[in-house]
Amino acid sequence: MASIKTIKQYLSKFTLLKVLYIIYSTLKQQYGLSLNWLRGLFDIILFSNEYRVFQANNDNNNFELNMGSWLPCLTDKTEFTPVDPVYFLQDTWAASKIFQLKPEHHYDVGSSVKTIGIISQFVPVTMIDIRPIDIDLKNLYFKEGSVLDLPFEDNSIESLSSLCVIEHIGLGRYGDPLDPWGSEKAVKELKRVVKLGGIILFSVPVDEKNKIYFNGCRAFTRNYVLQLFDGFELVEEKYQYGKQLYDSYDPSKGFGTGLYMFKKEEYIQDDRKYDKTSTT
Repeated sequence: MASIKTIKQYLSKFTLLKVLYIIYSTLKQQYGLSLNWLRGLFDIILFSNEYRVFQANNDNNNFELNMGSWLPCLTDKTEFTPVDPVYFLQDTWAASKIFQLKPEHHYDVGSSVKTIGIISQFVPVTMIDIRPIDIDLKNLYFKEGSVLDLPFEDNSIESLSSLCVIEHIGLGRYGDPLDPWGSEKAVKELKRVVKLGGIILFSVPVDEKNKIYFNGCRAFTRNYVLQLFDGFELVEEKYQYGKQLYDSYDPSKGFGTGLYMFKKEEYIQDDRKYDKTSTT
């Protein structure tokens, strides 16, 4: 039978291995496999020193404290709260529009589930996606479907959103089939299901001309977005460039995000193909 001393030595080695693994995982996740590891090792040393100081002064016995429970967060000491300006500005804009409109029920195709979950707490929302979510939330409903074949009748939805979605369709980034006309087909489906007088909240990347950043996304010009939404009234438009929202499209600013509110004016039953020569 192994001696108590031997068992303690084994457990000590196990804890050390666990701590080394925690350090390795932290550096890999927060700094990547690059020269940033040098900065990461320096931060680990500072972290270890802080731990020793905290441990030496810890007189709160309500919490267990040991090295085996380390969870180093080394990149959070920032001057400002980190935020992605695209999604922050886009999602707050969309939420404010839905709050103002107060539809009886809102539908969303493929947007950020975090944003849609929050919106569902003041307006019932059905989200449509090819992948279900495995968390239940009051007022949030799920319907499996593709933006290329929405499971709804023509002219049936009062309030619809699709935020930074259709620029990806057909580029294969998320395992979808390659299709040069994926975005146009997706817009056609969104237009089809919205009822007369209904609203679409829509966003896509914008640039000085139509571009494909394969396989990340497409970028659109304002004119092409309006062409795609022929038969709809443009109620509002905003443009995110950097950390600000602007009221007008400015090609000289380069890559940004266009936010649009459209209202359906005409019955859409249009099987025409989009002009294959148009890039405006």
